Amino acid sequence: MSVLVVTGTDTGVGKTVVTAAVAALARQRGATVAVVKPGQTGVLPGEPGDMDEVVRLAGVTTTFELARFPDPLSPAAAARRAGLPPVSLRHAAARIRELAESHRLVLVEGAGGLLVRYDEEGATIADLARDLGAQVLVVVRPGLGTLNHTALTLEALAHRGLDLAGVVIGSWPREPGLAERCNVADLEMLAARPLAGALPAGAARAEGFASIARTGLAPVLGGSFDPAAFRRTFTVAP
Repeated sequence: MSVLVVTGTDTGVGKTVVTAAVAALARQRGATVAVVKPGQTGVLPGEPGDMDEVVRLAGVTTTFELARFPDPLSPAAAARRAGLPPVSLRHAAARIRELAESHRLVLVEGAGGLLVRYDEEGATIADLARDLGAQVLVVVRPGLGTLNHTALTLEALAHRGLDLAGVVIGSWPREPGLAERCNVADLEMLAARPLAGALPAGAARAEGFASIARTGLAPVLGGSFDPAAFRRTFTVAP
C-alpha cells in the first residue's frame, strides 16, 4: 500500500502521461492501482479529462476526478469563476486513504505546479502530500528555463519536509538541442540523484505505450530506464 503524488514544475509538463506510465507499469506487475485527480480545470462537463487519458493509456479504470471547473486556471481561481465550492483537500485526503486500504498503489495527479492554490486559504498539492505522508514525483521540462523552475520546486519540497520520489522529464524531444542536452546533468545535480526517467515527446500518441513507459521510467518506478546510459547518449561535455 502506497500513495505517490505526481506534480510538476508548471502546467503542460507531462504530468498526466507520467502518471499513466507509472500506473501502466504497476498494473503490469499485478498491482491494484487507483488514480485520483483532486481538481480538473479547463475541461467542460462531458469532455474527456486527464483521468480519461490515464484510462486510455494505462488501462487503469479505477480513476477519480473529485472536482471539475471549466476555466483553464488554478483550481481556486477556476472554482471562484464558476461560482462553485473549491476543492477540499481534506476530503481528498480522506478519499485517498480509503482507496489506499484496498489498492497497492494510489497515484494522485496535481494541477499545475506544486504550489498552485486549491482554495482561498492557499491549500496546495504539497499540503496534501504532507497530510498523506506521500512521496512526491516531480515532472519537469527538458529545455531552457527548466533549471530555475526545478530548483524552486525542489526547494519548496525540502522546505516542507516532503520526500522526493524522483525527477522525470515529461517530454524529451526527438532531436534535443544544446539546452536540453546540457540540462540533464544539472537536473540530476539539483535533485541530488539520477533522473527517474525521461519519456519521449509524443508518447501519448504513439503505439505500445506500456513499452514506452518501461523504457522511459527508472527501476524505482518499475521500468528499465538507465540514467547513466541516457547521460552518455545526450550529455554535452563541458
